Amino acid sequence: MTEVLYPYLDKVNLPADIRKLSVAELKWLCADVRNMLIDVVSKTGGHLGAGLGSVELAVALHYAFNTPYDKLVWDVGHQAYPHKILTGRKDRLHTIRQYGGISGFLKRTESEYDTFGAGHASTAISAALGMVAAREQMNETYKVVAIVGDGSMTGGMAYEGMNNAGIMKKDMIVVLNDNNMSIAPNVWAISNYFTQIISNPSYNRFKSNVYNLTGKLDVWGDRLRHVASRLEEGIKVVITPGMLFEALGFRYFGPINGHNVSQLVNIFQHVRDYHGPILVHVNTQKGKGYKPAEEDVQKLHGVTPFDKVTGVSAKKTESAPAYTKVFGSALVELARQNSKIVAITAAMPDGTGLDQLQQTFPDRFFDVGIAEQHAVTFAGGLATQGCIPVVAVYSSFLQRAFDQLIHDVALQHLHVVFVLDRAGIVGADGPTHHGSFDLTYLRLIPGMVVMSPKDENELRDMLYTAVSYEHGPIALRYPRGNGIGVPLKRNFDLIPIGKGEVVREGHDVALVAVGLMVSYAVQAAELLQREGLSAEVVNMRFIKPLDGALLDTLAKRFTHIVTLEDSVVTGGMGSGVAEYYAAKGTTAVRLKIHGIPDRFVDHGAPAELHRDIALDPPGIVNVVREFLASSKTATLRPAGVFTS
Repeated sequence: MTEVLYPYLDKVNLPADIRKLSVAELKWLCADVRNMLIDVVSKTGGHLGAGLGSVELAVALHYAFNTPYDKLVWDVGHQAYPHKILTGRKDRLHTIRQYGGISGFLKRTESEYDTFGAGHASTAISAALGMVAAREQMNETYKVVAIVGDGSMTGGMAYEGMNNAGIMKKDMIVVLNDNNMSIAPNVWAISNYFTQIISNPSYNRFKSNVYNLTGKLDVWGDRLRHVASRLEEGIKVVITPGMLFEALGFRYFGPINGHNVSQLVNIFQHVRDYHGPILVHVNTQKGKGYKPAEEDVQKLHGVTPFDKVTGVSAKKTESAPAYTKVFGSALVELARQNSKIVAITAAMPDGTGLDQLQQTFPDRFFDVGIAEQHAVTFAGGLATQGCIPVVAVYSSFLQRAFDQLIHDVALQHLHVVFVLDRAGIVGADGPTHHGSFDLTYLRLIPGMVVMSPKDENELRDMLYTAVSYEHGPIALRYPRGNGIGVPLKRNFDLIPIGKGEVVREGHDVALVAVGLMVSYAVQAAELLQREGLSAEVVNMRFIKPLDGALLDTLAKRFTHIVTLEDSVVTGGMGSGVAEYYAAKGTTAVRLKIHGIPDRFVDHGAPAELHRDIALDPPGIVNVVREFLASSKTATLRPAGVFTS
């Protein structure tokens, strides 16, 4: 007889099926969800630790609330894998983050249970409050619950949302999933007992009766109300951290044991009909129920496929170091030479390579939490007093601090170095994490220098150039993954600002590339050579300022130029080249701008996505071939600009 792996989960396809179970059976459903999560992610990779910690939370929420009519708004998506399993996607979980598969984050087009798309932190409370306001406008009655991780509470937007919710006093619930931050001491026995008391309907009816009675006692009634209120607040101050949230206008319950599913159901059933903003503080353990994840929450936060027994991923044989490591090592070398260098991360020391500097110079390392806006302005403050701040951040995350880039750094001509990891197509994390827009949003800022290295050595030299530059903000960006394998030199060399280079000579067409696209352009040139076409490859290095002298030379030697960038074609390097030629009145050049198209690119392996948008070497060959062929049939037409 075939063993049933997930006997309770097999009965559940949608949340309505969960609500057919008894509360006592929910713990077995949780065990099945946790086992399935481990089984699948050990084979596919993905975000594991946060999901293991939120299993009981997801089950209890779907049990206590009438989803999808009631709205659950999950912050980010790392904690939402159990939610996906319970909402009709368990049979597709094995495709998560893979090309053509389900997303690793919340995605409205994927499921009606994903009420708000989210890949960046701290957005859930604001989105949930918007839904609450819409509910009032549309005369609906659904409940709205925002589930926010403790890390997201380091982002200012979360508090902006809470402050506005406290002012509006609308009915909504925020669940704080606290698995790390020391908001409260571990006093579950006392705080749970107190929470059960203050959330109990009998207590709340008694409280309402007291207030109604004392309201009829004139002055003495007001005094008694004040004493009763102070008594309740005093108890909360002693044994809970709730006063912070109550000051923002929320009624606070917690902390709750986030792995006691029956207790979670009980509290959610109690508070779901209360009026006004409610915050339920839930303590969970990241990696809960899987020993390797419990013992190393950082390592098993996001994983590649691993051995389910040991939790160990197979070691990759890599011939070249990751760009992230090259940057981290180079920064430590430069910090040894220059004591003014300090580094800033927004909760990503390992992901950005700053863990190396953190270990070597801990007093020159600052982790500001998930607060990119603060990170940029904080860096500006450091720069005003003579420090050289290096802000290392994922490309897509720096988008959140666009205003600070302009007003707090560039406008004041402050020397802040921005190092953007994960530029271009990132891969499995998809459109919320692709660094598709950095060349555009950085290039438009007055005084900002923008560069991108073609290999590991150029990354080192660009970092050296950036910390040596004294005339304002400067940024460099590089892709996720390994370098191209060039031997690393020991020294650093300054790169003249705004100077490119020819890396391969040719005479039929010029391929003007930047960053990752330089090596792709060289490979494409080799393929074109087999077809009898000679392509010159130019490494522009600088997106701003562009090398005008080099572009003038190209315009004299070539009638066909193709620009290549792993960023959106709108407003990027190619646009800069077109603007330059337009300003110079150059009409003899036919220009093709090729890069990431003007759309959001889905998730998948970078090689698959580059192939889909014709940014891999064979795709570039096809683009060049079609461009040259179209020009031959339009020789009488004036020169123009073509974009992909």
